[in-house]
Amino acid sequence: MSTIITDKEPGTASAEPLKDSPPKVNWRVFIIAASVIIAFSIWAMLVPSNAQATMKTVVGWIAQNLGWFYVLTVTVVIGFVLWVALSKVGSVRMGPDHSRPQYKLFTWVAYLFAAGVGIDMLFYSVTEPITQYMKPPEGAGQTAEAAHEAVVWTMFHYGVAGWAMYALLGMAMGYFAYRWGMPLSIRAALYPLLGKRVRGGIGDTIDIITLVGTVFGVATAMGIGVVLLNVGIAIMFGLEQGLALQIALVVVAVVLTIAACTSGVDKAIRWIAELNIWSAAALLLYILVTGQTSFLLNSLVENIGRFVFTLPERTLQTFAYQDGGSEWMGGWTLFFWAFWLAWGPFVGLFLARISRGRTLREFVIAAITFPVLCDFLVVSIFGNSAMYEVLNGNTEFAQLAMDSPQEGWYALLGMFPGAPLLIGLGTLSGMLFYLTSANSGAMMMSNFSSNITNSTQDGAKWLRIFWALVTALLTIAMLVAGGVTTMEYATLIFALPVTIIAWLVMASFTKALRMERAEREGRLLRRSSTAVQGSEVPARSWGQRLAKIRSYPPKNEVAAFMEVTAQPALAEALGEFTKQGLDANLHSIPNEHTGVPSHALVVTIPDHRDFHYQLQAVEASVPKFGRHKNRETDLYYRLEVFAQTGSEGYDLMGVTQHQIMEDILVRYEDHLGFLTYTSDYDLPSLLTPPVPPATGSPA
Repeated sequence: MSTIITDKEPGTASAEPLKDSPPKVNWRVFIIAASVIIAFSIWAMLVPSNAQATMKTVVGWIAQNLGWFYVLTVTVVIGFVLWVALSKVGSVRMGPDHSRPQYKLFTWVAYLFAAGVGIDMLFYSVTEPITQYMKPPEGAGQTAEAAHEAVVWTMFHYGVAGWAMYALLGMAMGYFAYRWGMPLSIRAALYPLLGKRVRGGIGDTIDIITLVGTVFGVATAMGIGVVLLNVGIAIMFGLEQGLALQIALVVVAVVLTIAACTSGVDKAIRWIAELNIWSAAALLLYILVTGQTSFLLNSLVENIGRFVFTLPERTLQTFAYQDGGSEWMGGWTLFFWAFWLAWGPFVGLFLARISRGRTLREFVIAAITFPVLCDFLVVSIFGNSAMYEVLNGNTEFAQLAMDSPQEGWYALLGMFPGAPLLIGLGTLSGMLFYLTSANSGAMMMSNFSSNITNSTQDGAKWLRIFWALVTALLTIAMLVAGGVTTMEYATLIFALPVTIIAWLVMASFTKALRMERAEREGRLLRRSSTAVQGSEVPARSWGQRLAKIRSYPPKNEVAAFMEVTAQPALAEALGEFTKQGLDANLHSIPNEHTGVPSHALVVTIPDHRDFHYQLQAVEASVPKFGRHKNRETDLYYRLEVFAQTGSEGYDLMGVTQHQIMEDILVRYEDHLGFLTYTSDYDLPSLLTPPVPPATGSPA
C-alpha cells in the first residue's frame, strides 16, 4: 500500500489543536487519587490522635522491616544514573540528535535548584546538625567526632541521593517524550517493560501511585514551610504564633500559587525561580560576611571532603548492629529518602520539561553537581553557624533548635547584625522556596491526572487550581493531626509504592538504552552492499560536490530544489517500495518556521520500528569566511536528512535525483541492519509508536 499524505504528520493528529486546547482529564486517575487524599484529610482532621498513632505504628514497622529496601533502592539509583552519565549512552540526547537546549545555563540551573529544593532545607539546616551533635546515631554526643559528623549527616541527607532520584525519573521521562514522541509521564517511561498495557489499567495505577505520592510530598514541604514562615511573620508583624496563623498562611500561599501556576512555566515560575536564587544567595552571603567567615569556609571544605570520602559507607549504612538504629533511621535517613522518592516524579517531570535537547550525561552531571553544591552551601553555612554557637557554650540555643526547629532557625538569624532586615530577607527567601515548589507541584499534578498526548501540553487550569486546593487541604489536615511529625510519617508511608516504580523505571530505561546502543552498532554490523559502491557515479559529481561546499543557498533555491528534485526522488522511491510489496507512505508536512514543506518517506515494518527518511530545509548561519558584502542575509538553508532520532547531520542540497534515491537505499539497509542486530540479541526494536517528523527549526 502506498499513500501520499499532506498537511498531517504520520501517525498523529494535527498538531495545532494540541497547542490551544488542554488535554482531557483522566477521570479514573483523578477520582481515585483525589478520593484517597480527601479521605485521608478528613480522617486526620476528625480524629487527629488516632491518625497520628496509626501512622506512627506503620512507620515503626516500615523502619524495622523495610528500611533496608529504601537504602538499597537509593544506592542502586545512584549507581544507575552514574552508569548512564559515564557510559557511551550518555551522549544520547533527550530529543532528536539535532536538538539543542531551550534555556541558558544559568536559567536552567536556577530551575534545577529552585524546583527541587524546598523550604524544608532551611527548616532542617539548623536543627539537624545540632541534633546530630547532641544525639549522634553512634558514639557519644557533644564530642569532637560528633561535631565533625553533624553537618556531614545533613549534607548526606540533602546530597546526591535525592538528586539522583530526580535525575533518574527526569531523564527517563524526557527521553521517551522528546526522543520517541511519547507523552511526558511516568507510564510512558515504562513502555519498553509493559508495552501497550501502560495505556490501560496498569498505566492508570502507576499514575495514581505517582500522583498520591507527589501530593503527600508537596503537602509535607508546604506544611514544614508554613511552620517555619509562621515564626517569621509573627516576629515581623507581632502576631501570635500557632495553628490559626499557619492555616492563614496556607490560604494566602494557595491563592498566590493558583495565580502563579495558571500563568505557565515561562512566566511566573521562571521569575520566581530566578528571584529565589538571588534572595537565597544574598542571605547566605550576608551570613558568611557578617558571621565567622574563616570558620565557615574552613568547615565547608572539611565537610565536603568528609562527605565525598564517606559517601559509599553512609549510603549503605543501616545501623543494623546499633541499639535504636531503626528508630534513628526512621526519623532521619529513611524519612529523607522517602521524601525524595515522593518528590521524584513531579520534580523529575518538571526538570524533563526544561531539559529538552540536553544529553543524558549533561543532565545527570548537572543534576547531581550544581544543585548539590548549592545545597551544601546552604546546609554548611547555616549549620556551621549554628554549630559555632553551640560549640561556644550556647546550650539554650541548642535545646531550642532541637525542641522547636522553626524557632531555632530564626533565633540564629537574630544573632547577626541587622537582625530585623535579615529576618525579613530570610522570610522572603523561605516564601520563594515555598511558592516555587507549590507552583511546580500544582502544574505537575494536573499533568499526572490528564491524558497528555503531547510533551508541550499542561493540564487544564481548573485542574491545577483543584490540586492546589487539595494539597492545601491535606497540609492543613496534617498540621491539625500533629504538625511536622505527622507529615514525616505520611511521607514515609506513601512513598513506599513510588520506590517500586523507581525499580521499574530503571529496568525499562535499561532496555531502551540497550536499543540505542544496538542501533549504533547495527549500522557497523551491516554496511551497504549495493547502494553506492556498486553504482555508477555521475561524471559531474566531483564538480557538484566542490560547488556545493562553496555555496550557501538562500531559501528560494532550497524550496525549488525540494520541489523539482527531492520530492520526485522520494515519490519514485515510494513507487519502487510499493511495487515490491512494502507498506510505504509519503508525507508532506508544512514547516511554519522556514515556509518550505518537508517530505517524509515512511516504510511500515510490522512489529518493528518503521523506516523513516525525511528531507527538511534547515536554517543555518553562513560561516564568516563564506560571507560576502553582496549577501542580503547571513543565513542560508540546508536540505538535511532526518531519521526518527533526528537529523543525520549531512546536506543533500545540489545532489542529483539518482543520488537521493541511492541515499534512501543506504539508510534503509542501515535500518535493516539495526533490526537484524536487535533480533539476534533479543532486544526490543519497537518501543514506541512512530515518532512525528521533525518540524520547524532544530530546537
